[in-house]
Amino acid sequence: MPSVTALPGLIGRKVGMMTLYDGAGRARGVTVLEMVGNRVTQIRTSDRDGYEAVQVGAPGRRKRLTQPERGHLRLAGLERKVLSELKEFRVTNIGAFELGQTLDVDQFEPGVYLNVTATSKGRGFAGVVKRWNFRGGPKTHGQSDRHRAPGSIGAGTTPGRVWKGQKMGGHMGARRTTEVNHLLVYVDAGRQLLFIEGSVPGPRDGIVAVSVARKRAVVDYAPPVLSIPEVEQVLAEEPELVADDAAELDAAAATAELTTDESAAADAPAAEAAEAAADDAPSEDEAKDEAGA
Repeated sequence: MPSVTALPGLIGRKVGMMTLYDGAGRARGVTVLEMVGNRVTQIRTSDRDGYEAVQVGAPGRRKRLTQPERGHLRLAGLERKVLSELKEFRVTNIGAFELGQTLDVDQFEPGVYLNVTATSKGRGFAGVVKRWNFRGGPKTHGQSDRHRAPGSIGAGTTPGRVWKGQKMGGHMGARRTTEVNHLLVYVDAGRQLLFIEGSVPGPRDGIVAVSVARKRAVVDYAPPVLSIPEVEQVLAEEPELVADDAAELDAAAATAELTTDESAAADAPAAEAAEAAADDAPSEDEAKDEAGA
């Protein structure tokens, strides 16, 4: 399989947040991103498209695809996959990729910085205090209903109108946004998880896209040392014996059996004598009759 070390990003979903301690003992609040099912769906070349890029597809919220989308995936041999999320990433080594190729998180190394793109949570209609962090009006001097009002929005005579782009109340959230320079704290290649420092846009199970940032990676970064012991597997597995130890155990078992047999043989005459004495001894009734006579 061609190398994927130069691919700058992947598509996944947001799992949640937790705290990790890196190798230096520093606590880092991280967001867990699951990057499962990333496949190469299209390769763009400079001869045909004017630029070089790799289109990546991943599972999303949708369970069905349209006929054009199915036909697009059929060209990559993925007609049976429901890859509803598509995103392109510019690359320079276009020859290192092929259609239908599986992409994993092991291409990323802890200590690099990533940009995260997602749709932010929808907040509905919000005022200027919540939307733009305005401080509101005074709470005294008769201002009983102006605590969260925007105040003046422009001059009167000049310009005589409201400037475009004026910060006012309106629809907040539910927009495509990008958070830059998030430190990649840990990579779990077994479960295809990325642990990124800080919060990222969107709710849980929201679709996110990560890409390598321009910021230089941390030098001598010490990632967390995580170990999940599989106790049941350890208990199920028996320790293997060395050949010498096994020979010693076999010899000890044979000696124990021989000792048991010799002891039984030595005790046999005594047991027979005891049985004969018991047979010759008079019964209880006979003893009473002899005593009466």
